[in-house]
Amino acid sequence: MITLDHLQKSYAGFHLDCTLSVRPGYVTGLIGRNGAGKSTTFKLLLGLTRPDGGSGTILDKPLDALTAADRQHIGVVLSDACFNGHLTITDIVPILAALFDHFDKDDFLRRANEMNLPLKKKINQFSTGMLAKLKVLIATSHDAKLLILDEPTAGLDPLARDDLLDELRAFMEEDDERAILISSHISSDLENLCDDLYMLHDGHIIFHEDTDVLLSDYAVLKTTPEQFVALDKTHIQRVKKENYGYACLTNQKQYYHDNYPDVAIEHSGIDDVFALMIRGDKQ
Repeated sequence: MITLDHLQKSYAGFHLDCTLSVRPGYVTGLIGRNGAGKSTTFKLLLGLTRPDGGSGTILDKPLDALTAADRQHIGVVLSDACFNGHLTITDIVPILAALFDHFDKDDFLRRANEMNLPLKKKINQFSTGMLAKLKVLIATSHDAKLLILDEPTAGLDPLARDDLLDELRAFMEEDDERAILISSHISSDLENLCDDLYMLHDGHIIFHEDTDVLLSDYAVLKTTPEQFVALDKTHIQRVKKENYGYACLTNQKQYYHDNYPDVAIEHSGIDDVFALMIRGDKQ
């Protein structure tokens, strides 16, 4: 669905060099701090800015070769883009019907009602949660094969996030050839939705792993200085010095559980891995 091979973009004080792939049937997450390059990556994918180097494909075509017909198959959510705020949902229905060949008006209105979105209220009067739901509803309303979603759950309360994530799961369940690339700074969203994860830091991918593997095989070892000296560091990816000793990120939790019973082993989530990948030292 998507392949990026050292796709590059430079601004003053920032350089993006991104390599990643999104496979059919997969929900792929892109995580990173604000300013890491997530939005720049998405804009390059969508042709909203031109790359300075590298290459990429989307829907099996070079990024610069997508036609208007190809773009019909892509649903998009960008954090800073939506319809004119003076329009209502009723107003945008004929616009969507004109834009997309496979727009399903009846299904769109049905789901808008299920999401409790007011049809005749101006969009600029929507709450943050209502606007987020509308963006995802639009992206999934025209039988897209690929969704590109930049921080779609930002600013939502937990219940609203759950509702939105349910919409994305339903989108994937309808066709096993669909795919989603989603960025978020809320790790629980990615853990519960994504099949694999990329971590972007200072414009570079620093980590890629299947989510199931990350949650089952990764852990943080908490060692004293003496335990750290004696530790087999073959399977240690990052180390951070702390007041009590060391925090060590491993992708072989069971190995250390079996061979170092006196070492404290903590289950790691996305936040733990991300923090140590950024702040820890390589081994």
